[in-house]
Amino acid sequence: MTQPATPANEALAPISADRRVFQWHDHASLWFSLGVGLLVMQVGAYLMPAMGTQDALLAIVFGSLLGAGLLGWVAKIGCDSGLASAGLMHAVYGRAFARLPIVLNIVQLIGWGTFELVVMRDATLAIGRQSGSLLVPHWPVLATLLWGGVVTLLISGSMVQLVRRIIARVALPLVVLSLVWLSWQFLSLAQAQGLADLWQRRGEGSMGVMPALDLVIAMPISWLPLVADYARHGTSGRAALRGTWAGYALANIWCYALGVLVALVLPSQDLVTALLLAQGGLIALSLILIDEVDNAYGDAYSGAVSAHALRPRWSVRRWGIAIALLCTLLALVLPMHSLEPFLLLLSSVFVPLFGVILGRLAFGASAAALLAQARQAHAAPIALWLGGIAFYHLVPRFAPALGSALPTLALCFVLAYATRTRPGAGTLAAGARQA
Repeated sequence: MTQPATPANEALAPISADRRVFQWHDHASLWFSLGVGLLVMQVGAYLMPAMGTQDALLAIVFGSLLGAGLLGWVAKIGCDSGLASAGLMHAVYGRAFARLPIVLNIVQLIGWGTFELVVMRDATLAIGRQSGSLLVPHWPVLATLLWGGVVTLLISGSMVQLVRRIIARVALPLVVLSLVWLSWQFLSLAQAQGLADLWQRRGEGSMGVMPALDLVIAMPISWLPLVADYARHGTSGRAALRGTWAGYALANIWCYALGVLVALVLPSQDLVTALLLAQGGLIALSLILIDEVDNAYGDAYSGAVSAHALRPRWSVRRWGIAIALLCTLLALVLPMHSLEPFLLLLSSVFVPLFGVILGRLAFGASAAALLAQARQAHAAPIALWLGGIAFYHLVPRFAPALGSALPTLALCFVLAYATRTRPGAGTLAAGARQA
């Protein structure tokens, strides 16, 4: 009797050439759209009044360029190899051990996907209160189901078509117009209050430049476990690097700076409320809220790719629908705002994780070749990752002025690069054939 064929594991094999369609502008539009979000603006507002205006903007620019550069670097590796993030983890850490970071990634993606739905729900309710509707008790449930349903509907379709037709052609122009309008409105308020005085305003000194860089870099670094899942659909590694870097850096700088600007001119207001107070703020915030859907979609899609790597019997689409429904259910029952510290703690394991991945795969190393010869577990990368997690949490105790992310990332990268070995010629040839 013929046995049924084992389903192909799409996450652990290089993507075929006919599915590589993303050009430079596709990467740029996707990552600009993913970089725009209410959460980014809220984190930007946290820099004030802890820092002076000039120091805050300096940290925003340098942190965004550096963080988005790391994102673009991983995008290039993913595009050159054709592998998803799960495939890169298998290549570096070993086929059996890689299951641990993949599971952790799925957990954090479900958590952040749920958190995005909560952010969208709360913003929807704020918009409803401003317009005089959505005042009945059951509206929070309906708003959660609405956005969860939208994400579930999108995840059931084609990711490539979503990026190229909806995000690039429709969502991106609208969200850019919204950001331009809000920036103009709050710059006008700043001008009325004395732009020169706001520019020269000093902070309380409770946050240094390096911890501020950590805070700014936190957003692009949080996307590191996802970027290869999209970049592998690109036609050129260099285009993936440039497009991802440019798109995300611009969005991150803009949204962080807008959060700082709002905190300067309306320091006592909640950010969403402050945005609604601007002329035309209701329309602008509504458009940004619609754009926020792609963040939840990104979490669900990458969570599905990672879950498919573990259990390929379910397709990526089927896993995506399941994760979107789970996020919707969790958003209804969990106090997500109180769980944010746990999610940030969980995210901290991915800084050393990708420091090691970059050190092993950067500068011409063949990820496909390393995957072809991967053992069950690779002791050196595993030790570097676990040591990096410990270092990440110890640095603030001994040198709080340095921050955590940059020193940990640099240390793991240098040690991983210094200890890596080149695969044999036969394995390189096998990897080239697979790619």
